[in-house]
Amino acid sequence: MKSLKTVVRGLPVQLVVSHELSFSASVMLQYEPSDPYAVRAAFTVVGSDETAEWIIGRDLLADGLEGPTGEGDIRLWPAEEHDVSDLYILLNPPAGTALLKAPAQEIKAFLQDAEAVVPRGAEPGRIDLDALLAHLIAER
Repeated sequence: MKSLKTVVRGLPVQLVVSHELSFSASVMLQYEPSDPYAVRAAFTVVGSDETAEWIIGRDLLADGLEGPTGEGDIRLWPAEEHDVSDLYILLNPPAGTALLKAPAQEIKAFLQDAEAVVPRGAEPGRIDLDALLAHLIAER
């Protein structure tokens, strides 16, 4: 099943090193209706050519705006600081840890755009099981 509309949004984030020190970064969020449960996130520190790519569950991202969620490699929680609402994203792979602070309103807008394409709860109808099965068989 070919996607009719991919939702893409770039937004600024901060790579938090300590309470006093952070670096400017960006994240490119991408939602593809043919993979309806996932959001692809490509993080880049400003001035760097390297990108760290992650796949975050769409529901996990949405739930993180409401309260602490996640375990293992990805954890999210909302924060209110100086009348600015942010979302903290903790990435904890085996190689190290990164704490990022993203603007919650821009995350919400991205998720609203994604939900306009595939409403939450309608994901099973967007999965092409025949293509998935063919892909799994081809990998064997």
